[in-house]
Amino acid sequence: MFMKHAQIAPARISALLEAAERAARAIPPAFPLEATVAVNPFLGQTGEDLATTAARLARVAGIAVTRPRADYAAEIAAGRITDDDLAGALAACGHAGRPADLAALKAALGASAPAPVALPTVADLAAAATGTDWPGVIEKTVGLWAAGYFDRGQALWQPAPGQGAWAAWQAWASRDLTPEIAGLTGFCAHVAAAPDTPERAILRAAERLGITEAAGETAFHRLFMDLAGWAQHARWLLWQAELAGGTDHTLADLLAIRLVWEEALIAHAPAVAGSWADTVAAHAAPVAPSADHVIDAILQDAAERAHQRRLSAALTGPAPAKPRPALTAAFCIDVRSEVFRRALEAQSPEIDTIGFAGFFGLPLAHRGQGSDVVEAHLPVLLNPAMDSTSAADAETEAAIRIGARAARAWGRFRQAAVSSFAFVEAAGPVYGGKLVKDALGLATPAKPAPMPRLTVDLPAEAKVATAAAVLKAMSLTRGHGKVVLLLGHGAQVTNNPHESAYHCGACGGYTGEVSARILAALLNDPEARAGLPGQGVEVPADTMFVAGLHDTTTDEITVYADLPGQREALTPVMGWLKQAGKLARGERVLRIAGASADTVAARATNWAEVRPEWGLAGCAAFVAAPRAVTAGADLSGRAFLHSYDWQADDGFGTLELILTAPVVVASWISLQYYGSSVAPSVFGGGNKLIHNVVGGLGVVEGNGGRLRPGLPWQAVHDGEGLQHEPLRLSVLIEAPEEAIAAVLDRHPGVRDLFDKGWLHLFTLKDGRIASRYRPGLAWDEVARAA
Repeated sequence: MFMKHAQIAPARISALLEAAERAARAIPPAFPLEATVAVNPFLGQTGEDLATTAARLARVAGIAVTRPRADYAAEIAAGRITDDDLAGALAACGHAGRPADLAALKAALGASAPAPVALPTVADLAAAATGTDWPGVIEKTVGLWAAGYFDRGQALWQPAPGQGAWAAWQAWASRDLTPEIAGLTGFCAHVAAAPDTPERAILRAAERLGITEAAGETAFHRLFMDLAGWAQHARWLLWQAELAGGTDHTLADLLAIRLVWEEALIAHAPAVAGSWADTVAAHAAPVAPSADHVIDAILQDAAERAHQRRLSAALTGPAPAKPRPALTAAFCIDVRSEVFRRALEAQSPEIDTIGFAGFFGLPLAHRGQGSDVVEAHLPVLLNPAMDSTSAADAETEAAIRIGARAARAWGRFRQAAVSSFAFVEAAGPVYGGKLVKDALGLATPAKPAPMPRLTVDLPAEAKVATAAAVLKAMSLTRGHGKVVLLLGHGAQVTNNPHESAYHCGACGGYTGEVSARILAALLNDPEARAGLPGQGVEVPADTMFVAGLHDTTTDEITVYADLPGQREALTPVMGWLKQAGKLARGERVLRIAGASADTVAARATNWAEVRPEWGLAGCAAFVAAPRAVTAGADLSGRAFLHSYDWQADDGFGTLELILTAPVVVASWISLQYYGSSVAPSVFGGGNKLIHNVVGGLGVVEGNGGRLRPGLPWQAVHDGEGLQHEPLRLSVLIEAPEEAIAAVLDRHPGVRDLFDKGWLHLFTLKDGRIASRYRPGLAWDEVARAA
């Protein structure tokens, strides 16, 4: 990502650019609003444990990465965290500075850890010396430029289209008088005279600021954190480029921009030079956790062990085997599905449910009707391999596009600086009826999308291979119900810029409708069905595959009976689904203040509702096992449930897929909720009530320049307390220890998640927890309660 210049090749040059590269990769990506997916905010720190990460992020961001000790103390006092939990966490801690014994650990609860304070930037020091809020000036001016430069179609005008970020900012900032009006005389000339490449600018600034090779990584990381969501958006650009086999240099551009400010400010306030030298020396010191960081990490581990203890108690052994079901319902592994699955299974002993990632194994690049946007309906870790569309015939498409262009023109007339006020005066009353309908939840629902289809007709052998691969990955090679319902999921919400965050993460932030409907069509295809026995997949001739969509806000199911005769055959299924929806809403409403079972669904169409549902708040476990293992357990909508039968997994290819894709995606979700809960100032999306959408990328609070990634505060907090208990995910897999260890050994990045404690790993045997993973590909047997 950072390019080296042959004409300046001392070892110092290479070391500084390598430090900048490491700092850039310590930043997590932030996906744009149109397809927001959860991202692990600690993605750049997964090679370190929690205590070391706490030390690093305290230095560069001034945040804690665990809850206040008073929270743990309250849980201990209430008996939720026991002495055994504390002792287990203490014994597992590998840091030399850990408390000597349990008594010393409990004594530390009475002393609050000091609030972390980030090492200052030159802007911070200059602000203290001059009385001008230079960090605020930088945030406003850089944010204003970045909102226009990175815009994805919201703005009517974009500065310097087609230029790189560094060149575009130079052109902008050399004419922006805001810094000079604030007192930074000569800033425009300083920008204009800056080097012609971001690498040269970084190196020149490092020389002028005295940033040493040892200090570079966290000094640069500190500046990236100062840029907040803009740096994370640039990291997303790099992520996307590398996924396609390329690269992107925007992060280097942003670092150069921020360093140019530091150069100018140290010249403006030379009195801070001594303090800045002390700061550089502090950056040069190795990142090492303090005793307080270690204590807080132990307490967090104890809280997670307490949840694991309760989870273990809920798993009492597999449910008895059932005869062939009338209905097999395949849900996404999303934790919200767990509630509905229990409710559906309660309707009849003839119902089985299974769980699988909601893109159903089809890596689709989809173009909707009347759209030129290609949507990636698959996990963000993967590249699309199949093309699909919902486009209609040419005449219909042309009419839709003309209507869309007219709507865009009308929207631009409403937004333009010259005409916007006249529009409100003239057309405002026309919108009165719409506002009243929206306020009363009477808005006309959107029409369902046309039937999606693959853009290329697959040959028979490809149909068979694809169908067999998906069914094997779903552990659905035998025992199919007479109806197999493939249920994707999405969330109906109104006036919510974070709408895609409520949709399916496995579908790239879109709903699962397209994937479910295309798979159902494939599995009903006579050519695919004819070849399945030769692939070791036994599907009864009378089995019918039907697609559907679970609306997680209303708990209603839309069924797409795309083939003749399906609707009539589904009469009992529709009744079961309706009753299950009532039960699921009744359970979910207990967590939603002010709602009742009759009104909870109305939140989906209320444009003033800041908490339409709780999304994945509360997620704490991932279980990969046959449904019989969890069928008798109430997991309270806190577990991702992935169906997996290791005895049918020849060569453990499916196990490898689960550990390297669904588990990683679930960890991203879990850790995004964790980060948004424990460090909302840096990793949270801020207050929904004052959000403004910027460039289609994300949100700012009010008219602020700081792009806010992560989840809004209302997504994790109900106004009185957290609705998400921040715990690192516990992964439970029914498979042999040696098979799991072999997969981890082949995938060091995934192994780091477990070795460094970002995920906990357990094996299941006979439906109970059997062993706990220990760093180094080792296992400890877990004693079963009597």
